[in-house]
This record gives sequence, structure tokens and C-alpha cells, in this order.
Amino acid sequence: MIDQKQFDKEIQLIIANAIREDVGDGDHSSLACIPNTANGKAKLLVKDQGIIAGVDFAVQVFAYVDANLQVEIVKKDGEKVSYGDVVLYVSGSSLSILKAERLVLNAMQRMSAIATKTAFYVSLLKGTSTKILDTRKTTPGIRALEKWAVKIGGGENHRFALYDMIMLKDNHIDFAGGVAKAIQQTKDYLKANQKDLKIIVEARNLQEIKEIIQFDGIHRILIDNFNYEDTKKAVALIGDKAGTESSGGINEDTLRKYAECGVQYISSGALTHSVANLDLSLKAIE
Repeated sequence: MIDQKQFDKEIQLIIANAIREDVGDGDHSSLACIPNTANGKAKLLVKDQGIIAGVDFAVQVFAYVDANLQVEIVKKDGEKVSYGDVVLYVSGSSLSILKAERLVLNAMQRMSAIATKTAFYVSLLKGTSTKILDTRKTTPGIRALEKWAVKIGGGENHRFALYDMIMLKDNHIDFAGGVAKAIQQTKDYLKANQKDLKIIVEARNLQEIKEIIQFDGIHRILIDNFNYEDTKKAVALIGDKAGTESSGGINEDTLRKYAECGVQYISSGALTHSVANLDLSLKAIE
């Protein structure tokens, strides 16, 4: 995974680009009717229920827009919220509050939805040793926010992008001429380029599992689209030779059954690509 310094840089890039996209040469609706000396206060109101996420991000947005804005946090990231709860208050320049409003709401609504779904999946795994992972199936441009939300919801992050981990999937294996060739060529590549990256290899059947475990140094084997019985067989074959991860269309109805097969991780694209935003609003306080 990327380190904290690089992650923080990603967040700042997201904020800068989002403000550029939304504000352009000015928030003319606000500039047209509100004096630039006007001050105000607003509250971020919950109109739904779930796990709140993006509070710390909102603080960064307000600071980016106007360092003089004051934020009072009522609900922290990861807390349960219900209809009518106030998450935070922001006070200061009315123009600045309005400039930051849409980015704060858009991000927090989506992040809260992801955190809520992740927390639900984590609850389904309670009592097992299996952990839930996200994927790269994220919204282009805001991956850092969505993976942050997964962490807030109690899940774990998979690799961040193509550059921070090797993941040999079906297309890599087929283009390389088979799983053994793909692994050997990957090891040669890492050595030649002096790169220290973990290797995950996807297996489509038990025969590929047998080929993969002939190699040392495989971080994890992705047991992809296996049924329950074959997943149990795969876990037994792998033993302590590599970590284990199930994936492929796993949902809330099948999640626990796969965990009970003994896999260490289950990855789910649904955490980030199939959520409905939590309803939040920012309301001026008169």
C-alpha cells in the first residue's frame, strides 16, 4: 500500500481538482447576493442512518477553501448516526462555507455509504477470522476517498493501484502463456528492476493452485469464482505456503459461507461500486 505521505498528497489533489471543477472563476450565485464581509454558521445534518465517514476530509476541505473557517465536530468518523443527528458545525465567511458545501456533501455522502456497507459486511464475518478487502473497482479520481471509507467502516485496503503490488490475474496468465510462466517472468522482472513488491496470483481451478504453490514467495493466492467445496480444497492445498483470498461475485448472502471455508480474506468490489449515498445536508443556522 502507499504510505501516509503519498496518501495525504492524493487527498490534496482530490480537493484541489474538485474545487477547480466546481468553482471555476467564482461561485457567482453566492457572489451575486452575499456581501464578502458576511459571516455565518451552518450545520451538517444527517437525514438517514448508517456509519458517518468523511468528517476529517471535510475539515481538510474547509481549511483548503478558507483557513479561517472554524469547524466544531460532533460526530467522528466511524460513529453510527441516525436521522436528525448533527455531524459538525462550520462558521466563518458565508461565501467560503458555500464554496466548500458541495464537495463536502458529495464526498461525505459517498464515503458514509461505503463505510456503512463495509461495516455491515464486517458484522456478517463476526466470529470468523476472515477479513474484508476492497478492490480497484472505485470511482476514477477519488479512489483515496473510497478506500479511506472502507477503513473507516472496519474493512482493509487491498493494493491501492497498479504500482504498489503485483497481482497476476487471468488475462496476465493467459497473455504470459500460463500461470507458471507468468510467475517466473514476474520474479525475473522484479529482480532485474530491483523492486520489492508482494505477489498475488489468481487461480481459476485447483490445478492452477497446485502450480502456484510450487513457487516460494507468493504473498497470497486469489481463489477466484470457486464454489464452497473447491474453496475448502484450495485452502487445504495451500496450507501455510501463501495467504488465501476468495473473490468473484461474493455478496451478503454468500460472504459468511466463504469465510467458513477458511480463507483469510474476501475481496468485494461491491463495497465501492454498488452503494447508495447516505443522505446528508448542510443547513444555514439563522
